[in-house]
Amino acid sequence: MIRNVAIVLCLDVGFTMSSSAPGEECSLEQAKKIMTKFVQRQVFAESKDEIAVVLFGTDGTRNDLASRDQYQNITVHRSLMLPDFDLLEDIQDVIKPGSEQADFLDAIIVCMDLLQKQTIGKKYEKRHIELFTDLSSPVSEDQLEIIIWLLHTILPFPVDVDDGGGDPSAGVHSHIHRNPFPRKGLTEQQKEGIDVVRKLMHTLDEEGGLEEIYTFRESLERLSMFKKIERRPMAWPCQLTIGSNLSIRIVAYKSVTEEKVKKVWTTVDAKTLRKDDVQKETVYCLNDDVETEVQKDDTIQGFRYGSDIVPFSKEDEEQMKYKTEAKCFSVLGFSRSSQIQRHCYMGNQVLKVFAAKDDENAAVAFSALVHALDELKVVAVVRYAYDRRCNPQIGSAFPYIKDAYECLIYVQLPYMEDLRQYIFSSLKNNKKYIPTADQLSAVDSLIDSMNLVYEADDGETFEDLFKPSKIPNPHFQRLYQCLQHKAFHPNEPLPPIEEHILEMLEMPSVVKERCQGPLEKIKALFPLKEVGKKKEKMTCAFFDLFISLCPSVSQQLINRIDQFLENKGSQYYMKGINCIRVFREEAVKLSKVQCFNDFLQALKSKVEDKALADFWEIMIQGRMAFF
Repeated sequence: MIRNVAIVLCLDVGFTMSSSAPGEECSLEQAKKIMTKFVQRQVFAESKDEIAVVLFGTDGTRNDLASRDQYQNITVHRSLMLPDFDLLEDIQDVIKPGSEQADFLDAIIVCMDLLQKQTIGKKYEKRHIELFTDLSSPVSEDQLEIIIWLLHTILPFPVDVDDGGGDPSAGVHSHIHRNPFPRKGLTEQQKEGIDVVRKLMHTLDEEGGLEEIYTFRESLERLSMFKKIERRPMAWPCQLTIGSNLSIRIVAYKSVTEEKVKKVWTTVDAKTLRKDDVQKETVYCLNDDVETEVQKDDTIQGFRYGSDIVPFSKEDEEQMKYKTEAKCFSVLGFSRSSQIQRHCYMGNQVLKVFAAKDDENAAVAFSALVHALDELKVVAVVRYAYDRRCNPQIGSAFPYIKDAYECLIYVQLPYMEDLRQYIFSSLKNNKKYIPTADQLSAVDSLIDSMNLVYEADDGETFEDLFKPSKIPNPHFQRLYQCLQHKAFHPNEPLPPIEEHILEMLEMPSVVKERCQGPLEKIKALFPLKEVGKKKEKMTCAFFDLFISLCPSVSQQLINRIDQFLENKGSQYYMKGINCIRVFREEAVKLSKVQCFNDFLQALKSKVEDKALADFWEIMIQGRMAFF
């Protein structure tokens, strides 16, 4: 279930945040980078979380708690709302360093007040504060107990760490730049600030006090990947039927399906960048000299078979469709699991099928079916139709039993037309290609060294060195990187691919080191030699034979060109021009220039008779002229 979260980004913009040693980036710029990364992830993940921004250390004051001498130099920069590119632009260009300082505990109180007031009447599963500071501002512990009590009251939920690297957060999540001045180390003020934060985190049940606190560098690393788009699980209720008398209420969810980039591209005017300035109009014309316009209602679709076009109307298409009475998940029979080969899995999704919720009878019957399949090592062969509009599929449903739940996993199986059967000659029939014992042993060693499952010394603990399910799609990461760059720098070229994107699909370093020895052995046992291409010499007898066959071959080529022109279409025109180009080249080689000129003269007459002016124009552009 998608969980809505209310987030306040609390940023220290005091004058100490803009100070830095020569050659180093100041804390404020690092914090803004982290905020930018965080908001980018939310925007591209189409998150429904709402984000507010509070600044402290500002020259002015704007918050609901401000009085004459309290909560000064704290500004609510943005109220709770969905993140967008306006917020990203604010972080990049609008937020500037201040010349004052403010107590970060006062800023936390302002954040809590904002959360309290702006979440009234709304449902949020979590509310939390992200604090970005170098802790160089003076801090007073006078109200620490009140803050702790309020945190327990309005921020009762810990924030989970995301699977893909996560948004590491607790009720209060501080990004502390531990060493803004590396040569001098931490100042006394920063040490005092860390002690206050440690007390605060201890009271929030954070063991050690600082486990949920990160340096700016650590935060940037953890936020380097864009989040995946959150999807709400959509239940598919149905009846699992076995024969005509047994029916079990089930519900299915997509477990695996290909994620595609949303096609939200819009054509806009290149100068104004306005969508409204571009008007699209589609017209349908006959393929004649004057391009006679016809109405869309007077057109139907057709399929080309050779030179003929077979009309096929919408009514024909509807009648052709397979008629399904309703959605179904019917068991056609059972098969041994060993008979369902893994290479036969197909389709673009995997379904997890459960018994219907709150139906005890269905749960008992479904559990019995799952356990029976598991014990007998068989799978159910199922007829699956999503709804009455869809063509039915044949698939396998195999048992999947875990400690927390049990279900059936449905995967589509191929029909006869989906299978590709190829027969290749065996390498064993050629003695030249039979490997030696040493070569076989070397390949075995290479395969063993490239094993991605690492076994510990105890022989029981296994570690997966390469987990595709934990690797984000590099295409999405690169796309989001480019979109974000173009949003802020529309006239600049795209940036290079970030290093961490390139490294995602690299071989694990452990495996790379381990396979160096076997690879060297492979190189020694399988030497590669460059083989030059042999030049075939044309004998005089063969040349004379080719000359004698030239008239018949050229006539076949002319006939083929005529067939292409009969079909009338740009793709056939291009095929015809390719034939003419070959005809011209070979005529030069064989000194048959007059033969080509005669053909071209005859072709010109045909073009004029058959109104193929567009084809002749392409010919001229391709410089297909007489000799």
